[in-house]
Amino acid sequence: MPLLKSFRGLRPAPGREADVVAPPYDVVSREEAAALAKDRPWSFLHVSRPEIDLPPETDPYAPEVYAKARENLERMIAEGVIRQDPAPAFYVYRLTMGDHVQTGLVAAASVAAYDEGRIKKHEFTRPVKEDDRVRQIDALNTQTGPVFLVYRATRAIDDELARVTRQPADCVAELSGVKHEIWVLDEPEVITRLARAFDELGILYVADGHHRSAAASRVCAQRKAANPGHTGEESYNYFLSVVFPHDQMQILDYNRVVRDLNGLDLDAFRGRVAERFLIEAISGPEKPSGAGRFAMYLPGQWYRLVLNPEYLPGDDPVARLDVSLLANNLIEPVLGISDPRRDERIDFVGGIRGLEELQRRVDSGDWAVAFALHPTAMEDLMAVADAGEVMPPKSTWFEPKLADGLVSHKLDDEAP
Repeated sequence: MPLLKSFRGLRPAPGREADVVAPPYDVVSREEAAALAKDRPWSFLHVSRPEIDLPPETDPYAPEVYAKARENLERMIAEGVIRQDPAPAFYVYRLTMGDHVQTGLVAAASVAAYDEGRIKKHEFTRPVKEDDRVRQIDALNTQTGPVFLVYRATRAIDDELARVTRQPADCVAELSGVKHEIWVLDEPEVITRLARAFDELGILYVADGHHRSAAASRVCAQRKAANPGHTGEESYNYFLSVVFPHDQMQILDYNRVVRDLNGLDLDAFRGRVAERFLIEAISGPEKPSGAGRFAMYLPGQWYRLVLNPEYLPGDDPVARLDVSLLANNLIEPVLGISDPRRDERIDFVGGIRGLEELQRRVDSGDWAVAFALHPTAMEDLMAVADAGEVMPPKSTWFEPKLADGLVSHKLDDEAP
């Protein structure tokens, strides 16, 4: 079974890209999604966040939400706003954000390779989020959110993608200051050549989309079990992905806010922090400059935190991550949060929102303390995955984000 396979993409009709393109479902709140989709009846947010078309009190995981998503997707297809390509293809995908450019390949990635560890993950998933993606795939019979994969940059693949992008793009859309371009690559000999090049690499890495890839694996297992004629060629054996070279990735910080101080007052909390960190009040927000350095915000005051050297681990690829250093030396022992996947006292804020967002959340009174971290390096992510280990949840924030709606993977007529 190939690592990557071409497929018949479900895409906006020519000229409808701007009507359809939407941010990923998991980077906007319900309120933000509703505002972005206002007066935009064909925005893909009506598929990815269908609760915006239901009463505000609707549980986002209620059955009627998934039914609404299917209704909205079927309406877009019936009206010709999106349509499925006639022949299998790869799709070259370029993102441009300011001076940053990255070019990758949209493909159907092998669930078997994921299950076998040839597509390596580096994070655990949160059960409620994984269950949500399973229900969404089943309801739509379509994978609409691409998994963000990474390969170790190789000349043969990079040059092939560069060759394709010398031609005008088949699809261009702008979203939040990011330019998204898609080229349809349906030449059989080029598809074969690229698929072989990825097979020779042998390994891909999940950068973003752990819940989507885990959900695709579960859907595949369920449909395989229910299909006595299973051959391995069915489209449910693959999941929608976009794979980029590792040296084009841009990782931002992924910060934390905590709802309370675990029963401590401000003085007691600062005292506990000072047991393992040098703590220094600073005049304003300051991005941490390197490993073992953090910024902390309490109401009205920013602090610089530097972990005492005796608590810095050796060569353990997970323990040496800043997300682990903060968790193991402060968030768990001081704030009492041992399972950030399930504990609702902690939340995660992407670095694209800036340190001002951390300050705003604490000053609102809804959160007690915020922490800013130095971004995780791409090489650290791959080292963790290669070691068969996992990072703490929400360790990496990639920018720019992929768009929803530009290419989806329809699971043909194999719905249960």
